[in-house]
Amino acid sequence: MTRNQFARIVEMKTKVISMGTFASATAYAFYIQGRLNVVNVVMMGLATLFVDMGTTGFNTFFDYMRGTDNKAYTVEEEKVLVHQDVSPKSALLISLTMFAIAALLGLLLAYRTSWALIPIGAVCMATGYLYTGGPFPISRTPFGELFAGGFLGSILFLITLFTQEIPLNLQHIVASVPFLLIIAMILSVNNACDRVGDEANGRRTLAILLKEKHAPNLVAVEGFGAYALSAILIILQIYPRTVIPLHAFALMIFTVKHEQVRKEGYRAETKSKHMGFATQSYVFFTITFTLALALGRLFP
Repeated sequence: MTRNQFARIVEMKTKVISMGTFASATAYAFYIQGRLNVVNVVMMGLATLFVDMGTTGFNTFFDYMRGTDNKAYTVEEEKVLVHQDVSPKSALLISLTMFAIAALLGLLLAYRTSWALIPIGAVCMATGYLYTGGPFPISRTPFGELFAGGFLGSILFLITLFTQEIPLNLQHIVASVPFLLIIAMILSVNNACDRVGDEANGRRTLAILLKEKHAPNLVAVEGFGAYALSAILIILQIYPRTVIPLHAFALMIFTVKHEQVRKEGYRAETKSKHMGFATQSYVFFTITFTLALALGRLFP
């Protein structure tokens, strides 16, 4: 296996999603308490990366084994199990290795913080596996967006705070919800583009239930909803006012790009381009958020 094939099995380009949430939560922790446990930051960042790589590896393996990824409907060249005849066992071995490393890092973090982190981490890893594995894969149901956004957004955000010894409360939970929404948007773009192939394969995603006419509306609700909630959190003083100009800039870019994507339509042929839009939108959201919170702490 080549390095490029490994990167495509774990979809390294998509790791900006989990790492974006981690960076944003770390910035939020610094904004709240004005300090960070740097060792815990590094260990949590690495654990996040390995769990995400392992989860994506399982997705690659099970989507191929269940026929979700196939030569009839899968046009992305990134799917190396389909187009380059890479052994599915390689993807499975990679996934197990990534999870093993993440588990070790999790144990070390629990030793440094709280043993309560062990069952929390175990649930996250189990969900990562069950997203496409097990007898009833989450990704084949209408709940995929909720689980992806919930775990890569809110739960990852809150675990990051937990490793910085910040007690969890309603304010912090609410602060994480914009990340849930905009990550759910990424999956909605993916599922809207894959709607025809997924339906032929027996999946029942939200995009399939909403059909071609309404599936794009879900993308708009989740994307613009993240910015709307962010504005409300600024009013409630949960986010600092420094978020206003930076998120306003990101929102303008999102609005223009979203309109272009909407006009082109969501199809398998446009998936690579549209997923680029979705991922870039999240990157802009997290970069502007992280920078705004750093400024909010340094210049209160």
